[in-house]
Amino acid sequence: MILKMKIPMLFLLLIVLSATKCEEGEKDLNIKIVPIEEIIEVPHVDLSVQVGAAQLDEYLLRLKNKRVALLVNQTSTVFGKHLVDVLLNEGISIKKIFAPEHGFRGQADAGEKIKDGKDAKTGISLISLYGENKKPSAEHLKGIDIVVFDIQDVGARFYTYISSMSYLMEACAENKVDFLVLDRPNPNGHFIDGPILKKEYQSFVGLHQVPVVHGMTVGEYAQMVNEEGWLKGNVKCNLNVISCKNYNHGVFYELPIKPSPNLPNIRSIYLYPSLCFFEGTIVSAGRGTNKQFQIYGHPDFKQGDFTFTPKTMAGAKYPKFDGKECNGYDLTKLDLEEFQEMGKINLRYLMHFYESFDNKKDFFLENKFFDKLAGNSTLRWQIINGRSEEEIRDSWQKDLMNFKKMRAKYLLYDDFIKE
Repeated sequence: MILKMKIPMLFLLLIVLSATKCEEGEKDLNIKIVPIEEIIEVPHVDLSVQVGAAQLDEYLLRLKNKRVALLVNQTSTVFGKHLVDVLLNEGISIKKIFAPEHGFRGQADAGEKIKDGKDAKTGISLISLYGENKKPSAEHLKGIDIVVFDIQDVGARFYTYISSMSYLMEACAENKVDFLVLDRPNPNGHFIDGPILKKEYQSFVGLHQVPVVHGMTVGEYAQMVNEEGWLKGNVKCNLNVISCKNYNHGVFYELPIKPSPNLPNIRSIYLYPSLCFFEGTIVSAGRGTNKQFQIYGHPDFKQGDFTFTPKTMAGAKYPKFDGKECNGYDLTKLDLEEFQEMGKINLRYLMHFYESFDNKKDFFLENKFFDKLAGNSTLRWQIINGRSEEEIRDSWQKDLMNFKKMRAKYLLYDDFIKE
């Protein structure tokens, strides 16, 4: 039985006071204020789940008297504090912080390069893994004994935090540095769907041969990457995972902090695997609005029941159709339980828009970014050639069955798939 309850106001207030920012000028390392717009919409929450970072007794001894580096962002919170502050208060020697896409504070735009620097609060060196380098160099890891990964993922192949994790694991393996994952639940961990990535379409938005929605936590995913020989040269890192408590793949876990600027609530997270395909087309998926990945449209679309006008804003410096009214659809009224029960990517959003759009010739971007998101060119040609949703899904099934068998070897939690 899945435990779900309305979030109490006291809990919400605690979240508002939780640690997600290390703002310059604050004097207390233990207390950080989160702007209210950073708090994710949480209509229900499973209060029993404890993330890996909360299991201090399981990993503090591994870090004592070690030179530690972290790959963390604004989601890396525990006990109402940022993990950096928790570890510093426990006397852990943090030498470096690696920053993923969107930066250490999670405020940078999608695709925006992140620069190296120093954390104004602690003076700890910040090394970007989304700028000149996506993989740490031997110099970056010199003098480091162990790297800790603690970032909230959303379970989609093209969400780049797992790519950063893979490259960091590879660097740790090559430089004999231990790697520790503090696991967190996957809000899309209750299903598996989409085409498997073909190796020739490997990119930072799709690094390994997994489906669009893989149904694994980052800890489970790290084990698979390590053991399946997916790190360059078949190297293996010395990997340990601190599991969540009271979690399984049937729990609908809703995040207390938005994982990136354009995923503002749980609805956007559920819709992301379906609507992100529009990023490879001329259609807007709502960047530059306050309904990112919950609406979609185009100025020349002649159907739809909703209009919106993207504008430059935090997290969307250059949105598609900046200042132009778009016609399309609003999915914000759909019931959350519908997404939970559906358990699959909704291809109809994409297919219907293409079928109804007059300028089909320019629908898919010339840079073939759509193919990187899909992990192949097949899906694009299937849509262009009018294949039915059933035919498209049938073409995935053999690969998905093989993936499910492989995935089962690395699960840390009870699965939604019953034998």
